Amino acid sequence: MSNKMTKEDVFRYVEEHDIKFIKIWFTDILGFLKGFTIPKEELPRAFEEGIGFDGSSVEGFTRIDESDMVAIPDPSTFSPLPWRPKEKGVARMFGDIVMPDGTPFEGDPRYVLKRNLDYAKNLGFDFYVGPELEYFYFKSSEDTEVLDKGGYFDFIPRDEALDMRRETVLFLEEMGIPVEYAHHEVAPSQHEIDLRYQNALTMADFVMTYRLVVKEVAYRHGVYATFMPKPIFGENGSGMHIHMSLFDVRNNKNAFFDKSGKYYLSDTALSFIAGVLKYAPEFTAVTCQWVNSYKRLVPGYEAPVYVSWAQRNRSDLVRVPMYKPGKEMATRIELRSPDPASNPYLAFAVVLRAGLKGVEDKLTPPDPVEENVYEMTPEERVKRGIGMLPGSLIEAIQLTEKSEVVREALGDHVFEHFIDNKKIEWDRYRTQITQFELDNYLPVL
Repeated sequence: MSNKMTKEDVFRYVEEHDIKFIKIWFTDILGFLKGFTIPKEELPRAFEEGIGFDGSSVEGFTRIDESDMVAIPDPSTFSPLPWRPKEKGVARMFGDIVMPDGTPFEGDPRYVLKRNLDYAKNLGFDFYVGPELEYFYFKSSEDTEVLDKGGYFDFIPRDEALDMRRETVLFLEEMGIPVEYAHHEVAPSQHEIDLRYQNALTMADFVMTYRLVVKEVAYRHGVYATFMPKPIFGENGSGMHIHMSLFDVRNNKNAFFDKSGKYYLSDTALSFIAGVLKYAPEFTAVTCQWVNSYKRLVPGYEAPVYVSWAQRNRSDLVRVPMYKPGKEMATRIELRSPDPASNPYLAFAVVLRAGLKGVEDKLTPPDPVEENVYEMTPEERVKRGIGMLPGSLIEAIQLTEKSEVVREALGDHVFEHFIDNKKIEWDRYRTQITQFELDNYLPVL
């Protein structure tokens, strides 16, 4: 299934493959998948004028007195849903959300990313990403009982997840989403399926689809899949490491590669790294947007805490994968802080804008840190100028709400709604009485 279909291709496919229903998908500002279903007879109208819906109940969309929204399906995202019946089948397209007068809705996360990609294009760049999304399989959504005791890259005979991973990959590929590889991750019952490098907008659509397919396949097997960043105390959490690079729109060459540069990185790449490092504390509320995200960002579990970069060191926030001769197009950097429960449209947008700010301002990154940052004393880190990511959601929010770069990336509407939502989440969390408190304080206080 090509991801470059036109309206005419969609009409032809629907008739030839007995597609009866089409789901129009979009996301709210938190990255939850939303949508509605139309019969194929409504397709011409959907393409011509869009399908109206009430946006007042969609998180971060709009006030109740401005609730009329219109979803216009993007034919290039058309794909059948392979787990649905073949007879009178079901397909999906992502929709772009517009106002009744046809202007783009500023609260649509997909539009936010498009706007930032246009900004990059005006500077001469395309933005490509390859995220690695980790997740857990549990026996149910009620607890964290694991399916296996495997570790990193383990191949376990009778591993219950093998068939689920296989089925997930087959479904993804049938939907036109190319997969590089799948494997067991470090923690028990933790897994990863990596998607092949794509333009950031295409990849954000792929990530939303990937998360649904993983959960759908798990459900079909009677288990539960979760992208919760840190579901098990004492085990590694789940990350969404983002591999990224800029490509020159004039010649389609990797703008990050320079055969004479340090680590084979160009000045553009180094300035992009500098921008990401400088603004990472400010955009962390977007790339790690849940209270639970900060249970993952602690020392000792392969998640970054300190703002540093290097080539071989996986304790750093930004890692530069080793260059392989003849693989100039694969020159990239890897950001290791985001988690798979973020909104990919917003996460890609803020990271891109931070990096571009570094390029525009010709920032120079600090010296790379090849030593283990976790083993340094606080004094050593201060001497090396190594900062820290925020340690909790409220710390992250306080940094984000002062950030001009994040505001520019998200736009006023999404920025303000996002901050308001996260403050509510923090207040709900901080007023809870936890089992930890009952176990430790009730017997002695």
